[in-house]
Amino acid sequence: MAEIPGGAFLIGSDDAMSYPDDGEAPVREVAVSPYRIDVCTVTNADFAAFAADSGYETDAERFGWSFVFAGLLPDDFPLTRAAADAPWWRQVMGADWRHPEGPASGVAGREDHPVVHVSWADAAAYAAWAGKQLPSEAQWERAARGGRERARFPWGDELTPGGEHRMNVWQGAFPSRNTLDDGWYGTCPADAFAPNDFGLYNMTGNVWEWCFDWFDVFAHQTNPREDPIGPAEGELKLLKGGSFLCHESYCARYRPAARMGLPPDTGTSNIGFRCVRAD
Repeated sequence: MAEIPGGAFLIGSDDAMSYPDDGEAPVREVAVSPYRIDVCTVTNADFAAFAADSGYETDAERFGWSFVFAGLLPDDFPLTRAAADAPWWRQVMGADWRHPEGPASGVAGREDHPVVHVSWADAAAYAAWAGKQLPSEAQWERAARGGRERARFPWGDELTPGGEHRMNVWQGAFPSRNTLDDGWYGTCPADAFAPNDFGLYNMTGNVWEWCFDWFDVFAHQTNPREDPIGPAEGELKLLKGGSFLCHESYCARYRPAARMGLPPDTGTSNIGFRCVRAD
């Protein structure tokens, strides 16, 4: 875990890449107390240790299925139910964290990749087992920025400075063609690419990360300014950071300020998490 100093910082974004309907704006100053955060997202190996020790069964395992990005499935995969607003998501029976693309797949060789197909409850259960908790949005964004006030990305304002890819996102034409300019099609190892100035890996791209907070588009207007944690209740839980499927044509949410809400029982092949611990 990395030590994150307490103090005030600017959260949110109102620049040309921001999504006003997501509640990124207004930019406002908040303060957080010192804390520690996992340098990497929780990996398959980490989650396997938790499952073996606790016997925990994830929501996807109990449901018997999860959503998988269609591009990760074989060409002859049977036509199954798709998400209404995102047909590139396919229902796959038997998909779970141990079998990311269904029963015929596994995580051998991907032990250092982020665990996926984990719901908010799954992530919270792991955090409790590890003596930690899920980060608040403010804690997550403070860490992701690495001390760079109002920078668009964890490393600055350019997406690919000097032509160098700094995160795992989609290049080409989504969802039909990925040029793999960053070297990856699905997830990459949790410590791939250079860390930010706080020593944290893959705070943007690779997998969306669950946060503790309920999602609220008015959070930046209504949250307290000291250690904000969002509303007391809601229907959607907050995720940050974007994933390997993000592309500027439809989802430029691979930025520290970006945010999204999903039902807490959601688990897909591009959702993971990391944990924090208060000092």
